[in-house]
Amino acid sequence: MDQENVIIVDVRRADEYAQGHIEGAILVPNETISEEAATALPDKNAVYLIYCRSGRRSKEAAHKLIALGYTNVYDFGGILSWEYGTVQ
Repeated sequence: MDQENVIIVDVRRADEYAQGHIEGAILVPNETISEEAATALPDKNAVYLIYCRSGRRSKEAAHKLIALGYTNVYDFGGILSWEYGTVQ
């Protein structure tokens, strides 16, 4: 993440995001990612790192983005295993 230009995507709900998220993460909830992707994540060739709380929703969201034609989507699991700081 430090060496490459990546976009971090939080696919949890807005209330979860407000409680704490990875700095710089964009909120695009899994439940609406298919509808919001074109606007929120316009570059289908950018590198996207997807996370949620535990890893289940991030896996689903990553599959949805790939089905929409995104080419560099990486599911890096849940914020529960994130060893670094978060922001509110």
